[in-house]
Amino acid sequence: MSVRTQSSEQPADAVHRAGFACFVGRPNAGKSTLTNALVGQKVAITSNRPQTTRHTVRGIVHRPDAQLVLVDTPGLHKPRTLLGERLNDVVRTTWAEVDVIGFCLPADQKIGPGDRFIAKELAGIKKTPKIAVVTKTDLVDSKALAEQLIAVDQLGKELGISWQEIVPVSATAGQQVDLLADLLIPLMPEGPALYPEGDLTDEPEQVMVAELIREAALEGVRDELPHSIAVVVEEMLPRENRPADKPLLDIHANLYIERSSQKGIVIGPKGKRLKDVGIKSRKQIEALLGTPVFLDLHVKVAKDWQRDPKQLRRLGF
Repeated sequence: MSVRTQSSEQPADAVHRAGFACFVGRPNAGKSTLTNALVGQKVAITSNRPQTTRHTVRGIVHRPDAQLVLVDTPGLHKPRTLLGERLNDVVRTTWAEVDVIGFCLPADQKIGPGDRFIAKELAGIKKTPKIAVVTKTDLVDSKALAEQLIAVDQLGKELGISWQEIVPVSATAGQQVDLLADLLIPLMPEGPALYPEGDLTDEPEQVMVAELIREAALEGVRDELPHSIAVVVEEMLPRENRPADKPLLDIHANLYIERSSQKGIVIGPKGKRLKDVGIKSRKQIEALLGTPVFLDLHVKVAKDWQRDPKQLRRLGF
């Protein structure tokens, strides 16, 4: 069994590599935290639209010699509905198309039926290399960690999966996260960068969502506040532990205005205007993304943002 705790001393590859990796695992296996730790800052997570096979980019790791694009798949589960089956087909298609799969298993929980179900599916994807990532190592002692690493190794042998590596990491403590990137990159094909350097996530959906909220917020107050509303979608996250046929997407967004005197105009008497903005934009967002949405809106003051280049950049202009 090969467990990685340090990088092998190989000469640096002179070629540039770029490709796609995808983390799988049951809910709460630490996939999002790991993605954010690898990318180096909180990445807004875009929604999965069941009706398409478009891969949602969750994060992009830029290095001088490589670019690692982390893509998202819907959670794989025992299908109870036709939608569930279609979602599973999307997952399998993605798994067959990415360059490497990282299977996340938390160190603090015994391998259960959910992990086994995913592992069996992984065993059917023969060509894609697989790395087992034992997450949340900061929550256990070294004995429990050793036992989990052996159990993961056994699981692979039992199902005929040969793990390229088994890597223990703690994303919250920042342990071995860089090592994981070091191990994923050699599995990428040679080639130029796939995304521009500044990109951390590909987010057309988020931009569109922000635009729909802004439209709704400006309705009826265009004359009083023609340009002084900016909207930033802070995060879009699928609600965890929802049944496959009843997904819910949580969207947290801030409406920025220039002066506190404008707050009353946007919020309205007893918050009625803001509530209407939420209802109206939520309907449009649901139509755009094809999934039910819980929308959380807050109004904040960003003083004179239209004249401040730093704030303009932060607000996406």
